[in-house]
Amino acid sequence: MLRNPTGRDRLGLALLLAMLTVLGPLNIDMYLPAFPEISADLGASASQVQASLTSCLIGLAVGQVVIGSVSDARGRRGPLLVCGVLFVLASALCALAPGTLVLILGRFLQGFTAGAGVVLSRAVVRDVFDGAALTRFFALIMVVVAVAPMVAPILGGGVLWLPFTDWRSVFWSLALLGVVIVLVVAARLPETLPAERRIPATLGGSLRAMGALLRDRRYLGYTLVVGLLHGGSFAYVAGTPFVYQDLYGVSPQVFGLLFGVNGVAIILGSAAVGRLGESVGERPLLRLAVVTALAATTVVLGTALLQGPLILLVVPIFVYMTCMGVILTGSFALAMEGQESRAGSAGSLLGALPMLIGAVVAPLVGVDETTAVPMGILLCATSALGLLALVTMTGPPSQKRSATSTTA
Repeated sequence: MLRNPTGRDRLGLALLLAMLTVLGPLNIDMYLPAFPEISADLGASASQVQASLTSCLIGLAVGQVVIGSVSDARGRRGPLLVCGVLFVLASALCALAPGTLVLILGRFLQGFTAGAGVVLSRAVVRDVFDGAALTRFFALIMVVVAVAPMVAPILGGGVLWLPFTDWRSVFWSLALLGVVIVLVVAARLPETLPAERRIPATLGGSLRAMGALLRDRRYLGYTLVVGLLHGGSFAYVAGTPFVYQDLYGVSPQVFGLLFGVNGVAIILGSAAVGRLGESVGERPLLRLAVVTALAATTVVLGTALLQGPLILLVVPIFVYMTCMGVILTGSFALAMEGQESRAGSAGSLLGALPMLIGAVVAPLVGVDETTAVPMGILLCATSALGLLALVTMTGPPSQKRSATSTTA
């Protein structure tokens, strides 16, 4: 079994984990510049195309929970290989889709199988490393998670820019990535979870853990902050391909750059938590970020209502995404306080809820294809609800909770 590798083995594992981690973000964002082309080619409305994003997000949410539990019982390598092959087939199905229904089905399967890369990359790190090395590799994963959404639309726009390609080529590119991942996993990744450490998953145990989490008001409050703000951001993800390109005449390549800049914003926000968390405190930073996000999305809504210039969308969205970096980092850390005995279930819910809320939000952006108002309303509403959850449901951990978690 692989344990605390060094030298070339460590570098190889780092590259493999980066490939697994990037699969989810690329799967979500790489085809965004192709939204208008998909709509025209399939004769579909904006809402129908955005439904393919919704189905992908649902697949990612369900896949992380299901595959994570299966891997605890069956190991990491087998589920990764199976899901990798199925991801290739799902990508091919999307590339060959004759209509939106097949595309939506294919996107769900893509999301479900890409969830293996997201959840099992973290599981492999936990299996293989401990101490400072564990922290460094989790930091690597977070950097990849932040950078991948920035790069994905640029890659998608680059594929569309080639003279011999169309939107289907984006999915063939994802299929090729899946093939590479399967080959690398088969050749380079041994099983990292020994049989004696495997825990058979039971439905009763999972339900009891989830029930305890849902009764924990403080955990639920921070989870709602993550879910509402991160899930609400998919209004931006689903809306800007049409708003920027159809309403403001931006090219797919420029859209990819504008979208990518907001990946830098997330990195800046995450870095702010690391630098200021100890001196200022995570909770005050989080409260400031949520309030600022609400202010920024209010500007977005006002610009949409008044049909203002593009710059009055781009700048407040950059501010909003900077706040998102603070919110994702701070809320996750605060939510996981006192959850040592059920960290797996707590982490699964934190990862799944934004995908589920995003799945609801994304198609609503296309209710009116002639305006950015639906996008502005959804961004503003989810930010306001996130602030409400933060103010009314969270608070400093009680001594009783701390004592309980210590003895757990």
